[in-house]
Amino acid sequence: METLLKVHESEEKYRFDNISGPKYLLRGPRSDFGIVVLMPGEDFPTHYHRQIEENFFTLEGEAEIYIKDQHLLLRPGELLHIPPLHPHYLINRGDIPWKAIFVKAPYDTKDKVNLNWVPGDSSMPDVS
Repeated sequence: METLLKVHESEEKYRFDNISGPKYLLRGPRSDFGIVVLMPGEDFPTHYHRQIEENFFTLEGEAEIYIKDQHLLLRPGELLHIPPLHPHYLINRGDIPWKAIFVKAPYDTKDKVNLNWVPGDSSMPDVS
């Protein structure tokens, strides 16, 4: 029988100097759940997942996201679902931090694939 989990956000740390990046509140066994913050001018490198779907729900600020051949702006109250095999790059070009909830499933710590691509390069690589 699985155990219940109750965690307060303050008990976990953000990946980048405990100021920004992803902060996992749940890691497995079937999904990941957390909060991500990008400070103004900060980005999150291009990557994709082979099997995992990723969801972002914006709480504060705005972030630009590049997905395959699309360029979107994520605003407070908006949910974005990213299916597997969709490379994505995030950047905060605004004046305030972007803060969002993220959910990834199914759980797999080895599913992420990094790509060397930034806006301004030729088209984002096709991984399908």
